[in-house]
This record gives sequence, structure tokens and C-alpha cells, in this order.
Amino acid sequence: MEQALWTRARLGRCGPRLDLLTARFDKHVYAPHAHDEFTVGVCVGGSEIIDYRGGHIRTGPGSIVVLAPGEVHTGGPGNATDGYAYRALYAQTLLLTDGTLGPALPHFREPLIDDPELAAALHATHRQLSAHPDPLEAESRLPWLLTTLARRHSTARAAPDTIRGADRLALLVRDRLADELLDPPSLADLATELSLSRYQLLRAFRTTMGIPPYAWLAQHRVHRARHLLDSGIRPADAASLVGFADQAHLTRWFRRVLGVTPAAYRNSVQDGGP
Repeated sequence: MEQALWTRARLGRCGPRLDLLTARFDKHVYAPHAHDEFTVGVCVGGSEIIDYRGGHIRTGPGSIVVLAPGEVHTGGPGNATDGYAYRALYAQTLLLTDGTLGPALPHFREPLIDDPELAAALHATHRQLSAHPDPLEAESRLPWLLTTLARRHSTARAAPDTIRGADRLALLVRDRLADELLDPPSLADLATELSLSRYQLLRAFRTTMGIPPYAWLAQHRVHRARHLLDSGIRPADAASLVGFADQAHLTRWFRRVLGVTPAAYRNSVQDGGP
């Protein structure tokens, strides 16, 4: 069955939006067109043939395609039997240059990229944000991955990774997230306050804390919710009190961190179980 599903994720509390496309086609062929942003796609099934820069690109599962802004291209099935499926995002140039010293517009000599690790990370992030477009998660994951893409595969030069006082900066960010867990500030705003780029802030935080900001905040919310459940608060109420979007959001993270659902945990502690 052919489908094209669009999701719009916001990068931070009041930040710009970024479009995500999940597509599965059997026979559809795109008319020649171009995008204002970088198109970054990951093939997840079948094969697509893309006409681009006077040549043909043939994708396969796990391949990454990067199309520059303003470049006219088409796309259609690579064969008559399997069709093609992909996930794509449409990113402003700044999201690829935050951690580089290269030109304002990164140049990808090869639009078809073989990088299984990065392809898997882009696919997983796209899938998660398409289902649950959380602003802090989007801002924690997408700029990091897109900068990694530019640093590894474009002509741009990587910016220095050493950040003075990274531990102190990470703790400042951690404390702000904890203090404002119901409506966390954007990483871009925090970076500006600390005279950093967003990439530098993400690097300092990940290096010091071992996880990105959205994951740290989710775990902090889980621990806060656990105390509320201990006091008899219902899971749905605990979710809203600690900043999760809903009970399902709390349940996903509660199981990741503690191995059980909030309801099962609440019942066990109330029954005097382990």
C-alpha cells in the first residue's frame, strides 16, 4: 500500500520546525522538483532511482541520500516488483554547520552515502520523532546527527571538540532542565546564554553526563514520578505533574529505566511487594 506520512517536529520549546516524511511507494514517480532545505533520506526498503545532477542514484536498504537545497531531482521505483520505502527529513543549512568550520553551505561530493552506523541512528531518530515529536528530544538528537553527517561526509572542516569547563557547563544545563522540567528551555537558548554553539553544548553534556539532554531529563522525570507513585498518586496524574506528555509517554520511559510499567510498580509497592 502506498503512503506518505508527514510529521512536523519542533526543535526546542519555541524553536524552528522541521518536517519528517515517512514514505512507501510501489509505482509512484515524483515530478522534477527541488527543496529549500537539505533533504536527508534513509532507504528502509526496496530500491529507488533518483535523477540528480545529470546522473542516476540507486538506493538500497541502509543507504543515506543527501540532496542539496535548490537541486532539481526526481525519484521512482528501482524495479517493478519491490517498490521503495524511505524516511526523509528536510533540514536548514544551520543544522549541518553548527559543529563545522567549513563553508556556509556544506558540499557533499557524493549524494549517496554508505555509513551503516549513522543510517541506523537517523532511522531510529526519525521513527521515534515521527511517533512522538518531543521538542527537547528533537533538539537533542537531530542537530547532533546532522552535524555528524556534515563532519564525516561533506567538504566542511570539523570544529575543535575541546570545550573548556565542559563539566561545569553540563551541570548548569542539567540544573536548568531539572528546575524547569514541566516546560524545559530550548538548548539553543541555553547555548546562547553560555556563549556556546548548540553543538558545543550537546557535546559538553554528552561527554559529562554520558547521555543527551532529553534522555537525562526523561530519567529525572521517571525518578520524580516514582516518588509520586509511592505516595499514592495515579500514573496519569504523575505523568502530568513531572512533565510527560501523557501516561503512555511516562510508561515508555518508566519501563526503559525501571523495567516495569508505572501501574505495576504502584501496585507492587502498595501491596508490600518487592
